Amino acid sequence: MRIIKRVSLLIAVICMAFASHASASTYAKTKYPIVLVHGLFGFEDILFVDYFYKVPQKLTRNGAVVYIAEVSPANSTEVRGEQLLNYIDEVLALSGAEKVNLIGHSHGGPTARYAASVAPDKVASVSSVGGVNWGSKVADQLRNAIAEDSFQEDAAGVVVNAFANIIEFASGSDPRDKPTDAIAALNSLSTDETVRFNQRYPEGMPSAYCRNDGKMLAENGVYYYSWSGGKTFTNALDVVDPFLAITGTAFNEANDGLVATCSSHLGKVLRDNYRMNHLDEVNQSFGITHWFETNPVNVFVQQANRLKRQGL
Repeated sequence: MRIIKRVSLLIAVICMAFASHASASTYAKTKYPIVLVHGLFGFEDILFVDYFYKVPQKLTRNGAVVYIAEVSPANSTEVRGEQLLNYIDEVLALSGAEKVNLIGHSHGGPTARYAASVAPDKVASVSSVGGVNWGSKVADQLRNAIAEDSFQEDAAGVVVNAFANIIEFASGSDPRDKPTDAIAALNSLSTDETVRFNQRYPEGMPSAYCRNDGKMLAENGVYYYSWSGGKTFTNALDVVDPFLAITGTAFNEANDGLVATCSSHLGKVLRDNYRMNHLDEVNQSFGITHWFETNPVNVFVQQANRLKRQGL
């Protein structure tokens, strides 16, 4: 399975090379490749449906070289971060690039931050999209509802891990290559553990919760950006919106259904009040988003252009 994934990555490199020559636009042509990092229960694609729905294609048409990272759909930030570092090494070896631009959604935000903090020489920038950078009240409520080291925790772990493994199989990955640990993921997304994580990997973080004073260019030489949505129910045609409207009640502040807008702040906060919920931020479900808001795909393309102008 790992050999198949390596071959797929090589094919992607070749296809992107041809696409870059065929592209009439260089609007999103960054100096370094873009690596998209999915969040909890994320995937590369399932039945030709991307997690970042239509985002890689639009970026490529505008000149960017894009990869979708292979990391576990559910595990701790550190474990996912180490998996991302291994993937970055493969991208650098195949592309010949010196660095990559990481764009992480949800749990992909802290995952990308870990990689940049551990290996800043391999990362030019980190862009966090609806990132769980200061924990999630939803994760806190789930953590408080399940006693640690209990039968309930073990049972929940077995069920959720099985679900995560199904996602991996469906997306063409082998769960043995990217092991899952749903409880470790839940702990990583809790406020208490995120605060500890921020102490170990502080680059780009604001001085206090809900502040906007995170450094765009951190001491490690990496650029940090963030954006997020601030609504839960955005389109009556999207069957997932009612669920996010319910989870959004866990917050007493603006949120996207799973992450508070204040929790999403990192580095230069580009915007934290898009009329998008947590799935809208990556153009899910199937592009059904708010009719009167910027197309989420275009936000990614605009960010790529911003990175290009920054020389990244």
